[in-house]
Amino acid sequence: MPKLKMKTKSGVKKRFKLTAKGRIKRKRAYLRHILTSKRTKNKRKLRRGGYIAKSQEHQIKAMIPYGL
Repeated sequence: MPKLKMKTKSGVKKRFKLTAKGRIKRKRAYLRHILTSKRTKNKRKLRRGGYIAKSQEHQIKAMIPYGL
């Protein structure tokens, strides 16, 4: 009988990237539409992206059993 493999959540693999140190990178919100009312400085900061909070890392890593 073959061993069953866990599937990676497809939404997670599209939204996140894993760094070499094991942190999880993500895109920032509020940069898709209605951008005229936002300051240029704020839009520039949003382009940089960010990392998942430490408190949520274990939840995301559970959805990617074999890494990305």
